[in-house]
Amino acid sequence: MNKINFQKETDRIINNIQGTAPRLMLHSCCAPCSSYTLEYLSEFFEICVFYYNPNISPEAEFEKRFEEQKRLIEALPAKNRITLIKGEYNPEEFYEIAKGLEDAKEGYERCFRCYRLRLEKTARIAKEKGFDYFCTTLSISPLKNSQKINEIGYEVAKEHGVSWLPSDFKKKEGYKRSIELSHEYDLYRQNFCGCIYSKAASKKANSKEN
Repeated sequence: MNKINFQKETDRIINNIQGTAPRLMLHSCCAPCSSYTLEYLSEFFEICVFYYNPNISPEAEFEKRFEEQKRLIEALPAKNRITLIKGEYNPEEFYEIAKGLEDAKEGYERCFRCYRLRLEKTARIAKEKGFDYFCTTLSISPLKNSQKINEIGYEVAKEHGVSWLPSDFKKKEGYKRSIELSHEYDLYRQNFCGCIYSKAASKKANSKEN
């Protein structure tokens, strides 16, 4: 896929919305990443947040992030309704797709497989429940490959027969706004995505800095 400005693609879809707000199934990795995304998209869509992250370890971390996600949704003002679905915690799903890539560089093939795992589940739920679009908060992170996320999103959309909402939520200072909202709502944040491999990479990077 040639490099695309996905924010412009989002704008194009939003500008064509008429009448009732479309229904969006939004995969979320955590409350901080969803904060700006929900503030922005709830103006135009009725959103169901799908918290599905078998990559997160340990289970206590998974549960803590879910509770923060729930708290944010309850507190955040929104023009259109925001609901929440909690996906099952089954870390074996993640370890299965990561097999053979345990020592892979952070941000590449293992991560791409993890994107696909979560997007495929989101697309299936969106299709089953009759949603108009599905999307993910992942593109808000400067450390995530938005081109790859969207490439996978389009592929999964075609496979499951539900429309992908393209995004690059770090545009329009989205990441900066997510930091502001995290402070405003006192959201729990971590400096790694949640898996044991990203946690190890984060510790290694911090030890080098110190």
